[in-house]
Amino acid sequence: MLQCLWCASSRRCVPYPVRRILPSADLCELRSARWGVCWVNFEALIIAMSVVGGTILIMLLVCCCCCCKKKSKKPDKEDERAARERERRRVRQEERRAEMKSRHDEIRRKYGLFKEENPYAKFEN
Repeated sequence: MLQCLWCASSRRCVPYPVRRILPSADLCELRSARWGVCWVNFEALIIAMSVVGGTILIMLLVCCCCCCKKKSKKPDKEDERAARERERRRVRQEERRAEMKSRHDEIRRKYGLFKEENPYAKFEN
């Protein structure tokens, strides 16, 4: 019965003192107090609940810290460096593309393949 506090030293079952969390020392020593069933040591129960509660609190704190850190993450130097490098590559690619276009246009003009805006312009002279 969960309302009973078994005292192993005095070998008697006393009503659990509901007004207090821990039984008083004059009622029964903490190491010999059993709660509910005879194999649940009150001292071990307190230690186990403290460990489990502490573990849960630590896990919650770690999760909160990780979430907050990810949300407030500022772009670091490596991200800025990568963005500058991408911009440099894009500019170089545009320069190469313009250079290739001008070369191709020269070759087209050389061989008469260049499309002029007014195709009748060469017949006017």
